[in-house]
Amino acid sequence: MDSLTLNTLTEQFFLNLNPSPQGVQRLFHGRGKCFSGLEQITVDWLEGHILVSLFKEPTTEELERLTCTLLDWTIRAEWQTSKAQSLLLQHRSREKSPTECLWGDYQEHQVVNEDGLLFQLDLGKNQNSGLFLDMRYGRRWVKENSQDKRVLNLFAYTCGFSVAAIEGGADFVVNLDMAKAVLNRGRENHRLNRHDLNQVKFFAHDIFKSWGKIKKYGEYDLIIIDPPTFQRGSFALTKDYQKILRRLPELLTENGKVLACINDPTLPSQFLIDGMETEAPSLEYQFRLENPPEFKDINIESGLKALVFHKNIFKNKP
Repeated sequence: MDSLTLNTLTEQFFLNLNPSPQGVQRLFHGRGKCFSGLEQITVDWLEGHILVSLFKEPTTEELERLTCTLLDWTIRAEWQTSKAQSLLLQHRSREKSPTECLWGDYQEHQVVNEDGLLFQLDLGKNQNSGLFLDMRYGRRWVKENSQDKRVLNLFAYTCGFSVAAIEGGADFVVNLDMAKAVLNRGRENHRLNRHDLNQVKFFAHDIFKSWGKIKKYGEYDLIIIDPPTFQRGSFALTKDYQKILRRLPELLTENGKVLACINDPTLPSQFLIDGMETEAPSLEYQFRLENPPEFKDINIESGLKALVFHKNIFKNKP
């Protein structure tokens, strides 16, 4: 990161800071490789808290230049009018992804608003804050397609899809994730939005050992699959996704839909389309959701892939 690339970062940051964003939003997306030399930096606006994330360890000199640049932001007039409350720098390449506060003050637990939905984030504590901003259109689509539906949310994390589904009028949602702590956060997210928890189930189980429990609450009108790329000892996307896809036909209602996602830059949409054709041929590919415009990527297949499939019981029948 030389002075030229840091000038580009500053220019892009203030371009997106004005006018002051509402809720949560990515202000700079270097990971999309559209800005040479800044591929390992992102900047997020989290209800006034500005989180700069470094995905690769810089040299000592580079880090000093970056820190000085970031602190220079705080004395500009645009910063003062933005009502920014803190400036945080997260070192994603370091063990436990530590976060330091360079300016201002922040609370570890921060409630944010996305499209009218409330979510509690953990700032400075975990690698991920609790809400993946690139999935905003996915949550919006689920909200718009959940009226009177029974929904299964696999790899639920903090239950963002579940919150969107209940807000959209879903009858019932089943959330499944191995980590009990993130499901507890999901329960709190529902409470923040004043949802009836009698409509929501939370199961902290290994998905591959839970098909019986999952089927007990089915059939489902909508199934959401948003897995990690790799989870040690439990999930590897390239070999385990297929095991989930082949279960879908028996879990879905006659006209059920699936939102299937991958966020591995090395795997294209066709990985899912081909996998579904092989493992669940009764599910027909419909379309891919667009990503939010602030997540511009030099290669569309390197970013988030969120694909919608529809069950067609007549497909492949003579």
